[in-house]
Amino acid sequence: MSKPIVVVLAEGSTEQIFVRDLLSPYLAQAGVHITSTILTKPGQNGGDVRFARAKNDIERHLKQRRETWLTLLVDYYGIKSDWPGYRESKREIQHSSKARVMNEATRKQVNELFGKLDAERRFIPYVSMFEFEALLFSDADILARKLNVRMKEVKQILSRCGEPEQINDKAQTAPSKRLEILSSRFKKTTTGINIAREIGIDTMRKACPLFNEWINKLENLKH
Repeated sequence: MSKPIVVVLAEGSTEQIFVRDLLSPYLAQAGVHITSTILTKPGQNGGDVRFARAKNDIERHLKQRRETWLTLLVDYYGIKSDWPGYRESKREIQHSSKARVMNEATRKQVNELFGKLDAERRFIPYVSMFEFEALLFSDADILARKLNVRMKEVKQILSRCGEPEQINDKAQTAPSKRLEILSSRFKKTTTGINIAREIGIDTMRKACPLFNEWINKLENLKH
């Protein structure tokens, strides 16, 4: 039996590198081959995460290789209001409820649009709460050391929020904004990936239940 093949539609270059350098070798151990591409539009790669744009990529990839699965790696923070479930999610208080509403609405919309392409089976939605950078708070010691800041500062953020995936989506308090405040040396595609590499996927899974749920789905794919 051949390995399941998964294409990740990633929000930007940081997420694409994360898939290539960390997720791909990790999931290979489970017999899953994963690759990624950045959501596209003419003249621009990354950012501007709106469903009107994403659905074109979703359709194209579902059509290209019928034996593959397709998933997303996009942030709730900054996502545009045309995304399925967006308005309903704003009425939810718990981050897990927001994620459930967004992912279920996305799954339903994609299936309605592309059901003939076996989207119900082949498409796995994942809107991360609230931002990819939340994963970097999975180990306070490593994060503080890599940013050269006091661990107390990182733990204060986690204490107030509860867990990494609850670090919220306000303009000054989203995970990436907090990291920039902690250290001016933080750069997503370099510092961020280095921190993620040292923390490791297993630690992220333990600290981030929604991320773990997504990885579980990918690990358990079968032809």
